[in-house]
Amino acid sequence: MNTSPLSLDTQDTLARFRAEFVIDDPSLIYLDGNSLGRLPHRTRALIQDYVDHRWGQRLIRGWNEGWLELGERIGGKIARLIGAQSDEVVVAESTSTNLFKLATAALKARPGRRKIVTDDLNFPSDLYIFQGIVELLDAGHRLEIVRSPDGIHGPVEGLAAAIDEDTALVSLSHTVFKSAYTYDMAAITQMAHQAGALTLWDLSHAAGAVPVDLNGANADLAVGCSYKYLNGGPGAPAFLYVRRDLQASLRNPISGWYGQASPFDFGLAYQPADGLRRMLTGTPPVLSLAGIEPGVDLLLEAGMDRLRAKSLQQSEYLIMLHEAMLQPLGFRLNSPREAARRGSHISLGHPEGWRINRALIEQMQVLPDFRAPDNIRLGITPLYTTFDEIHQAVQRLRTVVVERLYEQYPAERPAVT
Repeated sequence: MNTSPLSLDTQDTLARFRAEFVIDDPSLIYLDGNSLGRLPHRTRALIQDYVDHRWGQRLIRGWNEGWLELGERIGGKIARLIGAQSDEVVVAESTSTNLFKLATAALKARPGRRKIVTDDLNFPSDLYIFQGIVELLDAGHRLEIVRSPDGIHGPVEGLAAAIDEDTALVSLSHTVFKSAYTYDMAAITQMAHQAGALTLWDLSHAAGAVPVDLNGANADLAVGCSYKYLNGGPGAPAFLYVRRDLQASLRNPISGWYGQASPFDFGLAYQPADGLRRMLTGTPPVLSLAGIEPGVDLLLEAGMDRLRAKSLQQSEYLIMLHEAMLQPLGFRLNSPREAARRGSHISLGHPEGWRINRALIEQMQVLPDFRAPDNIRLGITPLYTTFDEIHQAVQRLRTVVVERLYEQYPAERPAVT
């Protein structure tokens, strides 16, 4: 690999997309797009139009001028990023709410089976949802959490041993949030189906970052957020996927107005809508929902193949720099070395990870994030991350440790890291 960052940036076929985003402070190296994506210029203009015209002038008429269909229309675009059909994805509610709905529906669809299988690399709030469902249903369900052998790689062998005839649901993060380990979705789904179980994938750290082929894997269910690699904005609504042949057989446990077959008939008895719309619940937040679309459009323009190719090139470049400049200082690679099993962020471990992270933010103009116990996560977002930024970030990491700048910061962590 040509190791000159400026040369690599010159050869970057996706370089033009950086200008599509608001970069208020060019001196800041932003490596946290895996938590919150940058603001597209198009989103700013679109939201202004919604405020001034579509809400300000059209008022309630907007519901019959596209607002009602917004979640399905944008969901159809997200479907193209994750290997699904347009009528299999809809944008609605939050990731946790969608996970609750789909997991509960899945358990109801597998009566007599009592086990949910997951791993300890899954996002903790997913486990909280499952624990709440088990308590709420009070029907003898249990959650089995399979342990990763090293805290980095998914416990594939352990999952194979745990999935049995009593398993109703297997639910995992496709790309895990700490290490970026990425599962072979087709292989795990086949494993679950052979035992008669359903699968539910969390795509929050995968959608828009790594290739996802839900239909190709024959995946049953999926959820994901829109504010990371989709650049939908803070707290933007999430999306859910239900394979087309399963839609009629699943019951939404939160049977709200928008999932009703004829909501404006105002009937007193709930009748679920046909298709995926039965998984909707409440009135959509139109402004934040609309704000998702420009980021999705940019990803579609760039193409997932090109995005993945650049992501892999940049993550390999970062790892190469780590091996040359950081590993001798006590840093460890806490992400898979195998590119095919790695998402679009790199975790570097260090005993002083938290304080190093603080020094990067406070003194070095580098904005990553930290995940306990020692992970400094460096998010690579190919639409706007440059090779020069990666090179500078590693140099500044080295400076923090060599000059012991991290010693200025306390070891105690605040509520939000």
